[in-house]
Amino acid sequence: MRTMRLAERSVRRGGGKATIADVARIAGVSAMTVSRVINDGGNVRPATRSKVADAIRALNYAPNHAARTLASAETMRIGLLYNNPSSSYLGELLIGALMQTGRLGSQLVLEQCGDEAGAAGAVRKLQRAGVDGILIPPPLCDSADLCALLDVADMPFVLIASGRPGAGRAAIRIDDHAAARQMTAHLIALGHRRIAFVRGHPNQTASAERERGYCSAMAAAALPIDPAWIEQGYFTYQSGVEAAARILALSDRPTAIFASNDDMAAGVSAMAHRLHLDVPRDLAVAGFDDTQLATAIFPELTTIRQPIAQMARRAVDLLCDRIRGVRADVPTPVAMESIGFELIERGSSVADRANA
Repeated sequence: MRTMRLAERSVRRGGGKATIADVARIAGVSAMTVSRVINDGGNVRPATRSKVADAIRALNYAPNHAARTLASAETMRIGLLYNNPSSSYLGELLIGALMQTGRLGSQLVLEQCGDEAGAAGAVRKLQRAGVDGILIPPPLCDSADLCALLDVADMPFVLIASGRPGAGRAAIRIDDHAAARQMTAHLIALGHRRIAFVRGHPNQTASAERERGYCSAMAAAALPIDPAWIEQGYFTYQSGVEAAARILALSDRPTAIFASNDDMAAGVSAMAHRLHLDVPRDLAVAGFDDTQLATAIFPELTTIRQPIAQMARRAVDLLCDRIRGVRADVPTPVAMESIGFELIERGSSVADRANA
């Protein structure tokens, strides 16, 4: 009843037509929160969603699509600066970013950066293109020089999937250490004791976090790690093939290989087949990311589902918040958000026959 009375007064003050500001006032939240609820955005508590929904019903509020688009996007241009060797990862990232910018009515401007040294030129190109802020996915998200350059340029940015984002940085990520530890523990639970690991590219902090998770799970199970079981990869299919060739040439061959991404895990599986090893009976294989490649090979990969597209969507929301803060000259709280992951068990891993 109190909500209804407030609604009636609010509508009378507004000349008979409810606005998003009226909904926010009655629900006791910000207009941004109301916008997120209307657009089915993330990071809104169920209780808050319920209050907003009650206020919308009480006011009989009907969002005007054109006005909503202008209010949420405000003709924002979002830059995406990328340099990732995994086409499957990049594809998932683009799907999420394009979906969210399209939903908000904003524009996504892509710019490839060949390497860290070329970052300054790439940033200048995005500035000339009139972008209001930049999304920084791996591996560039771990470049301290690039972050410093954007700070100097006073350009809002959000880091995506950095293993250890610096203090005061807006970022969206998963807990890579916990995810890798869980996958390794899963292989141990299947009876595997000789588990090899293919590192990710050394220029990404997530690579070190995933290796740390692997080592942590092995130590917790009191299992030794032969240094020869850990091979360097570079998040590419070919580096997975080459790492697997070295691991599988060992006299005391591991019964399972955990690769730091799906591209490398697919390379591991291909090399096993080339050596006439059956996956998963002779060798269990696990990956990380759950990109489309994970279900495009046979057997399909057991992997960690990192919700890349969802992370990209949320990164767009965080960046838009920061851009609005800059335009309104209002400080925006820096958000470093961690999003959930999931272990997906498929056909590439089964119990070790020797320990079954």
